[in-house]
Amino acid sequence: MSALVLVPVVVPLVAAALLLLRRRRPGADALDRAAGVGVPLLVVIAAAVLLAATLEGRTAGAAAGGWPDGVAIALVADATACLGVLLTSALTAASLVVAAGTREDHEPLLVPLVLVMSAGVSGALLTTDLFNLFVFVEVMLVPSYVLVALGRRGPAGGRLYVTVNLLASTVFLAGVGLVYGTTGTVSLAELRGAAAADPAAAVAVGVVLVALAVKSAAVPLHSWLPGSYGAVGPAVAVLFSGLLTKVGVLALLRVWAVVFEGDARVAWALLAVAVLTMVVGVLSAVGEGSVRAVLTNHMVSQIGYLLVGVGLATAAGYAAALFFLVQYAVVKAALLAVSAAVEVREGTDALGRLGGLGRAEPLLAVAFAVAALGLVGVPPTSGFVAKLQLATAAADSGSWWVLAAVVAVSLVTLVSMLKLWNGVFAGSRPEAAGAGGAVTGTGRVPRAVLVPALALAVCALVLGVWAEPLLVASEAAAAQLVAGSRS
Repeated sequence: MSALVLVPVVVPLVAAALLLLRRRRPGADALDRAAGVGVPLLVVIAAAVLLAATLEGRTAGAAAGGWPDGVAIALVADATACLGVLLTSALTAASLVVAAGTREDHEPLLVPLVLVMSAGVSGALLTTDLFNLFVFVEVMLVPSYVLVALGRRGPAGGRLYVTVNLLASTVFLAGVGLVYGTTGTVSLAELRGAAAADPAAAVAVGVVLVALAVKSAAVPLHSWLPGSYGAVGPAVAVLFSGLLTKVGVLALLRVWAVVFEGDARVAWALLAVAVLTMVVGVLSAVGEGSVRAVLTNHMVSQIGYLLVGVGLATAAGYAAALFFLVQYAVVKAALLAVSAAVEVREGTDALGRLGGLGRAEPLLAVAFAVAALGLVGVPPTSGFVAKLQLATAAADSGSWWVLAAVVAVSLVTLVSMLKLWNGVFAGSRPEAAGAGGAVTGTGRVPRAVLVPALALAVCALVLGVWAEPLLVASEAAAAQLVAGSRS
């Protein structure tokens, strides 16, 4: 079982190295495509086996290199980590299938870079101390810098993304140093409850939380996300949506639950940030004029929902946040896959140049409709279950103002989804849509883009109708966070 804990980190790194070392031919490569999908699916299987073991009360861990405790890179699989690894690896595979349809996989560095990112993500979720968390986050981010630079706006499109994340990483590392200086350790197990016992430790860990909030795109530290995600290719946008901010939120949840133990004295500040993030994100989305811009601003809003569950500082809130994260990542990936299909077919995602795709591409319209209903939270989709869990947790904790914000933001989300439906799928395409510039779309939706979009949308329905397994896993993960089962 211990060997399985190493699979999510070691296998993608080895596969990426082998792909980079071999002699390559120009253009798309069958081996790259096979590795790009096969390796993440292997990690999905390993994560599923580990998750089943953790739900049965068994724990699994490994120390890379055989070094003693305190020096070795220790990885431990608890339910939270396993859920995160399973989710991100599945979305990695889906994004690389989309890349085959958008032809982004013709870039020879794409698959190796994505596999290195995947290893960094898994390491960040499985690690047991703050310094290794910093290292794995950087392993995740370095390939993302290259992917942004290779995007449709070139290196200039990644300046804000790189600048903000380098600054956040500097703050993160400074925070880790402060934690070690004040407590003498960076092990999360040894730091449990340290913030309540020592004000200096609370300040030091607070610096780490600020850095993680930047990487999570929480308001007012969010403006890097919409612009940066708009600068990459459509398949890379699907990838980023499933990996980058999710690691930040899960790391923030773990540090908050373990070190602060949901300290009510500061939880109100986290809730205020959460609600502000929800509101700012959804209002920004309503004012945008392109499909991807609307969806990427909604990512900020949905981060707010996740932070609500964290800020409630209860086991029910943590469980709701974990359930919400899984279903939201699936729904958002489905919507961005639909956006990718529109961009490939039409050569644009500007709402003023689109229309009538509901008749021309009915399956794409179905995928969008189901995923959009999931984002809004309409039954029987997974979004309804997730928001019901958040609302129930907020009501149980007496946070009625948070409950009101969750409902109000959901209504505005519905308005923005109707805007996309009317602009892309309803009515007819404007006669002057092609004026003022050539339309470079292919005129068709590649199956490699349509199939993942449909599959992910179906998952949103399945997680709504058959929500119990994910609810059980989320509740078990939350209980482990509260009880401190991780070593």
